[in-house]
Amino acid sequence: MAIYEKLTAPSRGAAIKFVDGLPVVPANPIIPFIRGDGTGVDIWPATQMVLDAAVAKAYGGERSIEWFKVYAGDEACELYGTYQYLPQDTLTAIETYGVAIKGPLTTPIGGGIRSLNVALRQIFDLYSCVRPCRYYSGTPSPHKRPQDLDVVVYRENTEDIYIGIEWAATDPVGQELLQHLNNTVIPASPQLGKKSIKEGSALGIKPVSKAGTQRHIRRAMQHALRLEGNRRHVTLVHKGNIMKFTEGGFRDWGYELATTEFRADCVTERESWILANQEKNPLLSIADNGRLIEPGYNNLTPDKREAIDAEVELVLATIGASHGNGKWREMVLVDDRIADSIFQQIQTRPQEYSVLATLNLNGDYISDAAAAVVGGLGMAPGANIGDRAAIFEATHGTAPKHAGLDRINPGSVILSGVMMLEFMGWQEAANLITAGLSAAIANAEVTYDLARLLEPPVEPLSCSGFAEAVVRHFKA
Repeated sequence: MAIYEKLTAPSRGAAIKFVDGLPVVPANPIIPFIRGDGTGVDIWPATQMVLDAAVAKAYGGERSIEWFKVYAGDEACELYGTYQYLPQDTLTAIETYGVAIKGPLTTPIGGGIRSLNVALRQIFDLYSCVRPCRYYSGTPSPHKRPQDLDVVVYRENTEDIYIGIEWAATDPVGQELLQHLNNTVIPASPQLGKKSIKEGSALGIKPVSKAGTQRHIRRAMQHALRLEGNRRHVTLVHKGNIMKFTEGGFRDWGYELATTEFRADCVTERESWILANQEKNPLLSIADNGRLIEPGYNNLTPDKREAIDAEVELVLATIGASHGNGKWREMVLVDDRIADSIFQQIQTRPQEYSVLATLNLNGDYISDAAAAVVGGLGMAPGANIGDRAAIFEATHGTAPKHAGLDRINPGSVILSGVMMLEFMGWQEAANLITAGLSAAIANAEVTYDLARLLEPPVEPLSCSGFAEAVVRHFKA
């Protein structure tokens, strides 16, 4: 029995348990919620109303959510005291009940926590941040064809530079490390040549591990397997051309996982080229196939040509029978792209991408850029998922100047609630909300942030009014 300092858990309901990283959900789960700071006071009541209405309509009382209010951010300090931004009660509740949902939180000033969102991810090892970015008809967008973008960004949460191991330029420990790197580590690393770090530099460490990479990409692959047609596509996004052992490792370990654990269900991009070439011309020679997949083949050195020929031979020998004759077209396609290229391609060729698997920093940038294409962060949900817990959250800030005015867009948290329902396997309720939200926007029943961008402008709904419109548009 969990013990709380200032909270009382609901007397009804049961906990969601995790088995092999997947949730086992009772008919009446207890779900902790964090209202959020700033506009959370408006957004959360609107979201809860929509979620409860969808569950009631979908299941007629056979399922229900027992909500458990817990605290974080400024609201937690009001109850627990100064700098108590993330009290133990909240951590105990999330650990006990497995799945939680939260509104936006203030970045603390003082108190030792850089980011409450990052802290929650690290405490519960929520290693995959999942950010779907899709267009809802009628949403104002700066792009001509925002409907062409429908991607899910899988952003690794626990490694890369966001792990927060860094030293200020004035930190004596950091400067001692700098001297050790310059005087011992770099000279002992021939691949670094005569490089050195400038005196007085701030330092940060960027760890990327095989285990951390592969558990994250495993979730991205599992997601793609639930999709159909050309949506079964995972792109490994990286800067391995520059950071060859961290970002390059992410790419290589991703391919390794895909072609071992998911071998029966996936094909890499280069493998697909080889198989397609052979299907078009069954008499094609190994060398001619190599010429088709590798530009400049004829100008390569003999050993490089031999390597490409060996690659072609290996693919045909190992998966020619299992993946050939067009069977690979129904499998998950795995490819990779340089991160800066993806920034362009989600705008110029968005229809070519489906699931983007990234490291931490790249995923932060790319998910926000993708959200901008489809209408902004007000419509961007998010989830942070691990093997023993999951937290669903707003992806925007607290916007305190709008707090209490009942005017902010609750779409981000409502759609995060949709992700939560889908994660729980309550797809019927999730579908109701998606349909209701789509219909409300298409009917120009929107909050001020979207209303002011429509042509012609429309009278905006309040935050609560938008939630009521979503429920009103639930399909029978």
